[in-house]
Amino acid sequence: MRYYYKKNSLFHLKNVLFILILVGVLVLIYLFISSLFNPERKAEQALELFYSYEQTGDFSNSWELFHSFMKEKFEKNNYIQERDNMFRENFGVNSFDYSYTKIDKLPKWRMSEELPEIVDVYHYTVTQSFTSKYGRLEIRQPVYVTLEGDQWVILWYYD
Repeated sequence: MRYYYKKNSLFHLKNVLFILILVGVLVLIYLFISSLFNPERKAEQALELFYSYEQTGDFSNSWELFHSFMKEKFEKNNYIQERDNMFRENFGVNSFDYSYTKIDKLPKWRMSEELPEIVDVYHYTVTQSFTSKYGRLEIRQPVYVTLEGDQWVILWYYD
């Protein structure tokens, strides 16, 4: 009987361990999948993509990530030329480092007083750091990210 008890006990222990491992794997899969579809994470990815384009001087692709209000404010060719001039000619740099902090999610927000409100906007502060011909410079800018159609897009505040 004793041998049977030990064998049976070991069988139960293996089942319990299997169930715990299975539950752990399912929880990890759920967390991974939910983070992929999390709106806050999607907004952050759009912000990172925008500034990675800006960092490499790909202003054409960064302009494509603008909200339609921003595209109305900046004609594409002018934006590309002015950004390139600002970084390369004015600052004397080819790239920059950036960091950001999430401030909060706003239920509604306006780019300017003349434009309608936008709902569900994520507010960040972005810091661009340059080592330029004028020394070490930093630009801090409030940046807003929202969903327009099926794309996460970038906005800046204008008043």
